[in-house]
Amino acid sequence: MKNLLKMMFSVCLAVAAATSVSGFVTAAAAESLTNDCKAAYLMDYNSGECIYSENENAHMPIASVCKVMTLTLCFDAIANGELSFEDKITVGENASGMGGSQIFLDKGLEYSADQLIKSVIVCSANDSCVALSERIAGSEEEFVSRMNKKATELGCADTVFANCTGLPRETQYSCAKDVAIMFRNLLKYDSYFEYSRIWLEDFVHPDNRTTSMTNTNKLIKKYSYCDGGKTGFTNEAGFCLASTAKKGDLRLVSVVLGATTSNDRFNSAIRMFEYGFANYKNRIVLDKDVVLNEEFSVMGGKKETFSVRPERNCYVFSAANQTPEITHNIINYNVKAPVLIDQVVGEIEIFKDGTLVDTVNIVAAENVAKAGFGDYFRRSARDWAV
Repeated sequence: MKNLLKMMFSVCLAVAAATSVSGFVTAAAAESLTNDCKAAYLMDYNSGECIYSENENAHMPIASVCKVMTLTLCFDAIANGELSFEDKITVGENASGMGGSQIFLDKGLEYSADQLIKSVIVCSANDSCVALSERIAGSEEEFVSRMNKKATELGCADTVFANCTGLPRETQYSCAKDVAIMFRNLLKYDSYFEYSRIWLEDFVHPDNRTTSMTNTNKLIKKYSYCDGGKTGFTNEAGFCLASTAKKGDLRLVSVVLGATTSNDRFNSAIRMFEYGFANYKNRIVLDKDVVLNEEFSVMGGKKETFSVRPERNCYVFSAANQTPEITHNIINYNVKAPVLIDQVVGEIEIFKDGTLVDTVNIVAAENVAKAGFGDYFRRSARDWAV
């Protein structure tokens, strides 16, 4: 297995060396990536490494970008079984009376969680946010408490929420770095992308009224690599945007806060993405679809060894003009039969320049049944003959 990993790393590094100069933009170019905004942040999605930052820890309002955390708790609730996309949610008075951007929910009507989540992602519906918050936590106040707890768990020390919509409150704020961390966490849910790419769609109410939804994230039309984002605007916050774009194996997350105009936020995000794609690469060092060429041992099985593979792909992020030193450490668990396909049987620790950057589970690529008396007899006879 060590030989296989060394071979994979060597191939990756050879490709990196061959492509390290092409398209490289000097670091000086990063000094003017944004236009008329108060703060900005650009990070690699897979590693969370910062590529570019500007006033990234400054406390400021983020308007509807706050809904990144609202959506996170919705998808968390679905993942935990507390909510399903098919669940019906009855709209209360608080939700139906919300101002600002809304989908015009009527008190007492029932909507599916799927409909409400979609309206939050596509058209930033405040009323849907409140309806979802009351369904998940019992009240918006309790939901906001969970938002702040989640922010703390993610390490967002410069964020305080006071509502689930982002409507102006003096007591709430965040910063560009924390927004990037929160948005990156939301993007782990593949279901998010089923909604984020929608440009125009009719929202059909239970009474057959329709409300037209247009995506507030114009970047999905302006920039072909963008496939998700959350906008925000108030007079206090200015024009804000958290967005993501993917090119090849590299997914980036960008945040722009306090831009002077709507175009400024979108153009600033594009410049940051272009800088990131030109100057940085993700090299794949483990492929989940490739069975490793050395097998793991198993105790008490019909077979003495079995094939294994990485549980997921592993990428190493670095500047395009650099060739990091990639090393690894394999941890082989003591495995007893029976073994099932996809059972976790070990780990691979990946190091970049001596620093641990990822740990990937190793899983069984085949089933191994428990040995019976006949298996032990044949094995003993074989060993005796040898």
